[in-house]
Amino acid sequence: MLMAHPAVLSNLIEQYETLRALNAGEGGPDVQRRMDDLAYTLCVSTGTRDIDTALIAARHRLPGARPEDDSLLPA
Repeated sequence: MLMAHPAVLSNLIEQYETLRALNAGEGGPDVQRRMDDLAYTLCVSTGTRDIDTALIAARHRLPGARPEDDSLLPA
């Protein structure tokens, strides 16, 4: 499996979480499509099948992350 560069993962995480924080799920079709695209890209980039697992896996690949550090898990 190819591994995405940490800078790419960081950017994808930031975009996804920004849209989620803005309640993009209730936005128009273009916004929802962008969230779906980001979720798909994060899943492919991390070798996972759902967005929650993809976000955790992506965060663990960022600089400074430790495998035993569960503070990276979403609250």
